[in-house]
Amino acid sequence: MKKKAELCFIIAGVCAILFVVFVILLKTVDVQAIGPEGTSVGFAGINGAFHDFTGWKEGLYNVTKILGILEIMTALIWAVVGLIQLIKGKSLKKVHRAILAAGGLYVIVAALYVLFEKVIINYRPVIMEGDEHVEASFPSTHTMIACVVMASSIILLRRIVKNKMLSMILQIVCAVMLLVTVFGRLFCGVHWLTDIIGGILISAALISAYLGVVYIWRKKKQPRRK
Repeated sequence: MKKKAELCFIIAGVCAILFVVFVILLKTVDVQAIGPEGTSVGFAGINGAFHDFTGWKEGLYNVTKILGILEIMTALIWAVVGLIQLIKGKSLKKVHRAILAAGGLYVIVAALYVLFEKVIINYRPVIMEGDEHVEASFPSTHTMIACVVMASSIILLRRIVKNKMLSMILQIVCAVMLLVTVFGRLFCGVHWLTDIIGGILISAALISAYLGVVYIWRKKKQPRRK
């Protein structure tokens, strides 16, 4: 378990470094004012060409909005499961460690969501209906939430749900939701290509670190719970 944890932390570190390097490149390479209201974006040639290819697809955008709500609800479900275990056991020690780690993970995701609303890397390629001005878009926080919540849910399901068939079905549902959300945000036209790449990189760092923590905490094997 120690070696697996170390590997996870190495992968998390590499992904985090790649994310930082990617941000630097995004602010310095081929920066052009191709966005609404004269907003600039790096890798303008690639981003502009990809956005011209995808166009704006409102239906697909609405699908990702609905999935985003469901993914946030999934995180809340795990919080409820942890709360039930806490109430029944009357101690944090009775809460499954993977759930405790997931709680910390989701707090970090929420903090990053707020951070990237304040620290603007670049703006959306479109002005959304009802908005007066263009919004921040890097990294795609929709992508980040989908990847982190659904990937961590797959990890949690493997460790907590005793019924293997039910666990497998739910894992497949999580994987499908993750993929549809990421590809939906990629092709609906609300983000630049680099926004999605950034969201995937930071998600990979977070999930790898989370899995590393789970491996460390599994030194003392815990019974599986429904």
